[in-house]
Parts: sequence; C-alpha cells; structure tokens
Amino acid sequence: MLELTFQPFPVLTTERLLFRELLPTDSDQVYKLRSNPTAMQFLDKAPLTSKEEALDLISKIKNGVETNDCITWAIALKEEPDILIGTIGYWRIVKEHYRAEIGYMLLPQYFNKGYMTEAINKLNDYAFNEMNLHSIEANINPANAASEAILLKTGFIKEAYFKENYYYNGAFIDSVIFSLVKK
Repeated sequence: MLELTFQPFPVLTTERLLFRELLPTDSDQVYKLRSNPTAMQFLDKAPLTSKEEALDLISKIKNGVETNDCITWAIALKEEPDILIGTIGYWRIVKEHYRAEIGYMLLPQYFNKGYMTEAINKLNDYAFNEMNLHSIEANINPANAASEAILLKTGFIKEAYFKENYYYNGAFIDSVIFSLVKK
C-alpha cells in the first residue's frame, strides 16, 4: 500500500509559479476564488458565502495534509508569493490502488495564460516521482471545455462518460473521467 507523508509540506516551483501551503492568511483569496461565479461555474459545488467558510475550508485541507490523506497547494506567482491565484491538489487519494484524483482552480483573471498547464505538469511529476502514484484521475463537468483541453494537453486520456451520475443544485449532471498512468 502507498505510504505518504506531507511533513514537511512540499513547496514546489516552476518557471513562473510557486506551490505552497494554504494558510489562514489566504482566506480572503480563497473566498474570492470559491465565491467567483466564473471560477465555480463547472465545479458543481455551492460557492462559499463568507470568509469564515473559507477559513473552515483551509482548516479542512490542513487536516487532510496532516493525516496524509490529501494535499492541496496554494498557487502563487513567484514574484507575488503571498497572493493566492488558485489551488491545485490531490484531494482523493486511494492508497491501496496508488491512485489520486486531481482538482484545480484559478481566479478568472489568470485564465488563458498557461498557468494551469504548467501547474498540472509540475504536480503530476511530483505525484509520480515523489508520491509514487501509479495513476491520476480527473473528474470534470462535460461542459468544461477549457478543463478538458488542459487535461488532454497534459497527457490525460478520456476514459469514461457517466450519464447523470452527480446530483447538484436540484439536477442530475454528467461527469467525464480522464486518467493519466505513470510511464
């Protein structure tokens, strides 16, 4: 079975980005991200309604990191390391199968700049080479064409289309599953 430890928290970088631990001081930016209608459009979860909910989410993420059950990074630009522009992580890790599900978000003003492609490539490298995952899954709303394009660009393969398998906001919606297997 996969053995993980996220202590000390793994800080990662790319040419333009810094991936660091989420902190309570990020609550304003997390609230902006998780309450933004454009950022939340395809997440199929209720938007945050307060800064307190953002603090609760950060606390929940911190607990998952401390128990080595999941990990989420704050994404920041290297030149502005204290300003969260998005999040990325492996929020559902299935240790007995060496598999995790990736999740990611960016504030809309950072869309279409290649940041998420850069982030996914870096985090997948970390997942395969440091976490020793065998495969990574992504589950997206089929209407999210931008996310699908990013996943395909980063090497994921579309594996499944599930009809009405997710219930949100009074409706059943479809899901598309992508995966990437360690080479």
